[in-house]
Amino acid sequence: MLVNMSSDGTAPGGLEVVRAFLNTWEIPNDTRVPVDRLDALAAVPARWEEALPGLPAPAPESVDDLRRLRAGLREQLGRTHPAGLAAHLDRHPLVVTLGAAPPEPPVRLRPATPGTAGVLLAHAVGAIGDGLWHRLKACPDCRWVFYDTTRNAGRVWCAMTADGPGRRGCGAIAKTRAHRARARAAHWEATS
Repeated sequence: MLVNMSSDGTAPGGLEVVRAFLNTWEIPNDTRVPVDRLDALAAVPARWEEALPGLPAPAPESVDDLRRLRAGLREQLGRTHPAGLAAHLDRHPLVVTLGAAPPEPPVRLRPATPGTAGVLLAHAVGAIGDGLWHRLKACPDCRWVFYDTTRNAGRVWCAMTADGPGRRGCGAIAKTRAHRARARAAHWEATS
């Protein structure tokens, strides 16, 4: 399957909706205190649509379930075989439809019952089947979810440089910390 590998970090197709949803929990660069925006977005449908276009706004009683789904999806990031999503699929089953002929896709997934969680799982399972899910990763420093466009899927950090206001260069920060730790260790070893 030929997939458009965007250089701006957005994921292809419905996987971008999943990535945006996962980033409703974040660690802002200025405070470094985790923030969960899910309740605030769900409370105002217009803000939800702006932040998560194409994803149906949740019913108020389903926000806690979405929070558990978000945590479950985050736990499975970067894996080629995210079996940990099985319990979520038991709660929100999908229906498989086979396409009759081109230009229809050969396989389509949709939620068995309408809802935000089912749509997210349909996108995630579609990405797993297309071999793309493992490219969705969380930065080990700021936990921002990004789509890895590198050839070998070896990217680790969300960014190597602070390429805009409010952005961190988590990779550069981590490498600088490691370099300084090695230099301190070498200094103490040389002076001991």
